[in-house]
Amino acid sequence: MYAERVLSGMRPTGSLHLGHYHGVLKNWVRLQHDYPCLFFVADWHALTTQYDDPQGIVQATWDMVIDWLAAGVDPSQATLFIQSKVPEHAELHLLLSMMTPLGWLERVPTYKDQQEKLENKDLSTYGFLGYPLLQAADILIYRADKVPVGEDQVPHIEFSREVARRFNHLYGREPGFADKAREAVKKLGGKKARLYEELRIRFQQEGDREAIELGKAILDETQHLSLGDRERLFGFLEGTGKMILAEPGALLTEASKMPGLDGQKMSKSYSNTITLRESAESVTKKVRGMPTDPARVRRTDPGEPAKCPVWQLHQVYSDAACKEWVSHGCRSAGIGCLECKQPVIDGILREQAPMRERAQVYLDDPTLVRSIIADGCEKARELARETMRDVREAMGLEYR
Repeated sequence: MYAERVLSGMRPTGSLHLGHYHGVLKNWVRLQHDYPCLFFVADWHALTTQYDDPQGIVQATWDMVIDWLAAGVDPSQATLFIQSKVPEHAELHLLLSMMTPLGWLERVPTYKDQQEKLENKDLSTYGFLGYPLLQAADILIYRADKVPVGEDQVPHIEFSREVARRFNHLYGREPGFADKAREAVKKLGGKKARLYEELRIRFQQEGDREAIELGKAILDETQHLSLGDRERLFGFLEGTGKMILAEPGALLTEASKMPGLDGQKMSKSYSNTITLRESAESVTKKVRGMPTDPARVRRTDPGEPAKCPVWQLHQVYSDAACKEWVSHGCRSAGIGCLECKQPVIDGILREQAPMRERAQVYLDDPTLVRSIIADGCEKARELARETMRDVREAMGLEYR
């Protein structure tokens, strides 16, 4: 089994907003303390919908990486890189495309959904149809077993698992695989070997998912196996072959609860955002200009917090005492809307202050960002090259 590893990426859209911070970046910052993490700029993915206007991608990439660093992503703990600077992604994508059924791509839920949402774009392209496979290659090339996603992205992870399974089934048959696997079973010891065989038969003959999890647990706790024997036993358990590509798992993350300035989800498409490094003057102006409960026409009119977008921001930035003050003051007309908005302004500025400070270092010396990405790309390439050596060998493309 391969080591624990987290992989996640973002399309380069330029400066990020507070919705990105609360929905993705805070989670990245937490994960980097617990696992080896790889975070990448998905610039090739940007081309699947932006192929006709790619000029802004490079600048958007640098702006986005600075925001990652500003949010607290630490290049000494996580590997940061750009997808297109690791060409092995494209090679694996190409090789996987040779064996991936067309129907698998057409049934990915986001395929038709995105076509409908972006109906002003011509998305009847090979690249757009194949983007879930490119996404699978992004994950599989690092043998990442943890991919942080929201519930809507779980089908993409399952698709990646199916691709890995099919690849291992087609190409994981080393000469004498079954004999080598049976020899490896003996190394488990009598009791474990018998239990492993029982679980293998239960899974392969009855499709018992619990049996395969128990079998994997036995292998995980057996320390003395060589990497080759371990891989063979995982493949033998599932009835495939040697495990060349690891099946990734979804690390479910909560959807961002960051509301926009109009009460809808914060999104550039709604023009209701505050960026991570927006100036204090701009933040103050935007929040002060937010709509409130339409029933409060005059200062003396009572209001209802639940009908006010500002109340949603209080859920993110205010403590219990402040929320109680707002709730009582709004309903009794004891406070005005500008008074209500001030704690939100203060909360956003407090959150942004360390981000601006961290970002300034990189704005003052852009070569630091280039250096971080160059180092990250080289580390990512080392991992990608290892996988591609195994992939080429399994597919009979290792010329010596």
